[in-house]
Amino acid sequence: MAMGQTPDRSFESLTELKGSYDFSSDDDVTVMIQLDEPSVVEAKHKGKSQSKGKIESARDKVIADISAKLPDSQVDREYDYLFSGLALTLTEKEVLQLTEVDGVQAIYPSISYEANEFEPELISDEAFSPAMMDSAPFIGANEVWEDLGITGQGVTVAVIDTGVDYTHPDLAHAFGDYKGYDFVDNNDDPQEGPGQYHGTHVAGTIAANGRIQGVAPDASLLGYRVLGPNGGTTADVVAGIELAVQDGADVMNLSLGASINDADWATSIALDWAMAEGVVAVTSNGNSGPNNWTVGSPGTSREAISVGATQLPYNEYDATLFTSEGTEYPSTEVMGFSNDEDLLALNEGVYEFFNAGFGTVADFEGTDAEGNIALISRGAIPFVEMAENAAANGAVGVIVYNNADGPIPFVIPGMDVPTLKLTAADGQKMLEELENGNNEVSFEIDFAREVGETVADFSSRGPVYGTWMIKPDVSAPGVDIVSTFPDDSYASLQGTSMSAPHVAGAAALLLENNPDWNTDQVKAALMNTAESISDADGNVYPFNTQGAGSIRLVEALTTETLVTPGSYSFGVFEKENGRQVERQHFEIMNLSNERKRYEIDVDIYDGSDSIRVSTNNNLNVKAGKSQKVNMNVEVNASGLEAGYYEGMITLTHGNDEIEVPTILFVMDPDYPHLSYGGITSVSDEGIFDFYLNLNRDVDYVETYIFTAGLAPVAFVEEFGNLPQGEHDLTADASDFYDLLPPGEYAFVTFIGKGDVEEGYVVGYFEK
Repeated sequence: MAMGQTPDRSFESLTELKGSYDFSSDDDVTVMIQLDEPSVVEAKHKGKSQSKGKIESARDKVIADISAKLPDSQVDREYDYLFSGLALTLTEKEVLQLTEVDGVQAIYPSISYEANEFEPELISDEAFSPAMMDSAPFIGANEVWEDLGITGQGVTVAVIDTGVDYTHPDLAHAFGDYKGYDFVDNNDDPQEGPGQYHGTHVAGTIAANGRIQGVAPDASLLGYRVLGPNGGTTADVVAGIELAVQDGADVMNLSLGASINDADWATSIALDWAMAEGVVAVTSNGNSGPNNWTVGSPGTSREAISVGATQLPYNEYDATLFTSEGTEYPSTEVMGFSNDEDLLALNEGVYEFFNAGFGTVADFEGTDAEGNIALISRGAIPFVEMAENAAANGAVGVIVYNNADGPIPFVIPGMDVPTLKLTAADGQKMLEELENGNNEVSFEIDFAREVGETVADFSSRGPVYGTWMIKPDVSAPGVDIVSTFPDDSYASLQGTSMSAPHVAGAAALLLENNPDWNTDQVKAALMNTAESISDADGNVYPFNTQGAGSIRLVEALTTETLVTPGSYSFGVFEKENGRQVERQHFEIMNLSNERKRYEIDVDIYDGSDSIRVSTNNNLNVKAGKSQKVNMNVEVNASGLEAGYYEGMITLTHGNDEIEVPTILFVMDPDYPHLSYGGITSVSDEGIFDFYLNLNRDVDYVETYIFTAGLAPVAFVEEFGNLPQGEHDLTADASDFYDLLPPGEYAFVTFIGKGDVEEGYVVGYFEK
């Protein structure tokens, strides 16, 4: 094929292929195949007739065609209720052939899912106190039980997780004879596997009723084990979602996730249809914060309620650090701690400190950590893991220093041991003191101020690629959450895994009180009444950090107005397109027994008149009725800086006020040019077939060959003006390919849009 030309076949004309594959590999891979034939629930909600038998016939034909092409492939699971398709294992180099099979709509990788939490801290029996379980009372659960008499009675919550220890004395009441299913070992016993605990902790936050009380202590539970000791797969997670809906669950909780920021993966699709079928789906947003665009599937689902993590109000401390020579380190700040007592205990002695490298497990090998302080460089692993490794080796504290100029900007609550932070310069000074034999350190730590509820730094942020939706939808407590643990125990955990079950329990309370509500109404009640959160300095968090805010149960249960959707994205406006208009609408539901008059205000925070919103200023809604409100959003993108702009739809009736977060994007917000890509094949002559999925229209794609160590070797070819979407491309390096010595190389692209150029390794190859 000549340089600059693309092959006749393009991804636009083929089955949609998601994910990244090595099409030269003989390694096995499992994919999720979505059929053209709609699922039972999809067809129902699109007004089409459908049956499992009809889906089975279509699926059998697809399987037969695949078997004829790929006789060694193996069908692992079949789906028909929410997701129409199958899970198939084959070699990576065979995946592309699936795009040629009639009846296949899309192919997704069966990716790995993990529980979104950090290491547990067991609570000894003598140290146990019900006061440790502060999070449910903080969001108003106690008031709901005592004043409103609502406890989750009659509502069933599915825990799709690592299984559940249904024999735990605080949980046994919630399970009947049928307890769920184990998709890891393929049996009808969803008990936690050996060494697992996550699902039991999650279940306790939802519905424990003993020494600890969950948010909905009288709710019923079902357990679905989809995560084994090494995590789980899309294939098993989707199977768990489908069965939970068919088993009659009213709410499902998925405190699990993957790094894929995309709303159109198999798990997210299954959750969307679960919500359509009337099951409130709650997911954790992920633990990859604090940067934007870090939310992962299934938190990317359009419809499910995705939950970020907050820390309950805490005390903030000033810190000073001295070494044995009397040297003071003025950049010292407290990064995180699990309780005030352990932090203040550092004031009581002089400690030896030691160099623990980057804080990895290997870095602690051979160190004298017991009772001492670990000095660690930032740069290799998350801060939380540094503290976990230090605690596991007996250290009583950590000092972490930056690997770049300036202070470390993060505060990370709930660290396993008290952790302080320094600048890179001060860290180097401490290393020099160690080399000179000065290995003692002391601390002065003093109370500074009380901080309100804040978003945990680890909590993943939105928005979602492609849909541009605000995620999380809401936030809930997720730091130092004490709940049930296998073998009749209790433990403290943190992560968005701990936040999601607070919301699942809240959904159970709402459904007991409003059994005729649909999933949109449950979601709206939680979002409309959430409380806005500010950081320690009083700055309100962006919506992509906190969602609509932290849930408040009494307000959600007593609201007389619902606004749907609970947040709004107006999408992307390109600067070069100048003035553009987007027409949208929202719905107001008056739940009260009297007519209400609402004042409506829409404000986008751009500081200019480049964004204008026109809508009704006042609206009367009859008792028990709903009314649609139209909006025109006019954006003069050429007059705005590239980025995203937040705003608020505010409805006021008397003293009652409901706020609905909004967001829109202008041209190039801070998301990458490329979603994914890969090499399809490399010929002996140096012809590269490769594919790219672009997140936006781009001006050019330049291709290069680099060494495996990413040193540049040669330019290959440039492609100009490629639109957003998937592209199947060919680059010709035959002019010089024979001159390359044998070895491993990288195929690299540089992708440009305006003045922003980004480089990506598309794949590695051997010559």
